[in-house]
Amino acid sequence: MKIAITGGKGGTGKSTVAVALAHILAKNKKVLLIDADVDCPNDDLLAGIKLKKIVDVENMIPDFDFKKCIKCGQCAINCREKAIIFVKNKFPIFVPTQCTGCKACKIVCPVGAISEKKQKIGEIFIGNKKNLTLISGRMKPGIEESSLVVNGLKKFIAKKEKDYDYIVIDTAAGTHCPVIAALLGSECAFAVSEPTPLGVHDLDLILKLTKKLKIKTQIILNRFDIGKNENVQVIARKYNTEIIAKIPYSDKIKEDYCAGKPIEHKAIEGIINFIEK
Repeated sequence: MKIAITGGKGGTGKSTVAVALAHILAKNKKVLLIDADVDCPNDDLLAGIKLKKIVDVENMIPDFDFKKCIKCGQCAINCREKAIIFVKNKFPIFVPTQCTGCKACKIVCPVGAISEKKQKIGEIFIGNKKNLTLISGRMKPGIEESSLVVNGLKKFIAKKEKDYDYIVIDTAAGTHCPVIAALLGSECAFAVSEPTPLGVHDLDLILKLTKKLKIKTQIILNRFDIGKNENVQVIARKYNTEIIAKIPYSDKIKEDYCAGKPIEHKAIEGIINFIEK
C-alpha cells in the first residue's frame, strides 16, 4: 500500500508524522519511507537513520555544435524556461541550472546543431533500521525544477516497491510541481494541518489538489490543542472528508522530536488502525 503524507503549509509536522507512521508500521511490517522533499530532506534526522549515497539523478541538457549553428534563435524562442538566451547575430547562451530537459530546443533546431548530454541535478541516499528502509532524494543547489529530482527518485524505487508491505511518501509542503510528482500513484493521502489561520488556508489548497488528482485524503490535525478546531472541521465537510487523528502539543512529543527519535502516541496508532481497516 502506497501512502502519501502531505500538507499545504510548511511546519505543520508533516515529516514528523510520516516518520512516526513508518516507524510504528515497521514494528510488524516491511516499510519503505521515501523522503520526497528533495529541496530540504530531513527524515533521516527524525528517524535516526544514517544515509549513504547510492546514485546521482541526471537529466538531459542540450549540447550545442556552433559549427552547425546558424544563429536563428529558434532554440531560445521555444525554451519555456528561458534557459537559452539569444542575441541577434550571436551564438545562443545556455544557462544549465534553468534547463528542465524538455528537448524542445533540439526538436526545433532547423540544422540539427543540438544534441544531448547529461547534467547532475541531484542525489539519492539510502539507510536502514530493521524493517524500515529510508530512501531520500536531494536536489543539487541552484537547479530550477525540483520535480525532476522527485521523478528520478520515484523511477529509482519503482522496481523496489514490490518488496515492501507499506510505502510511506513524505512530500514537500505546498501544492507545486514536486508535490504533485510525489503524490501521483498514491493509493491514499493524509494531509497534516494545524488549527491556525495559515494551517486552515493551506489545508483547503492541498485538499483541492488531491481532489483534482482523485486521491482519497483524510486529515491529521497536529497540535490540535493550540487553537480552535471548528475551522478545520468546516474544511473537512467542504471536501467530504474527516479528521482521523488529533495529535496534542505535548512535552513528550517535543522531547522525542528534539532527541531525533520517532514520536510514539496513541493518535499515530489510530492512523494505523484506520489504514488497516
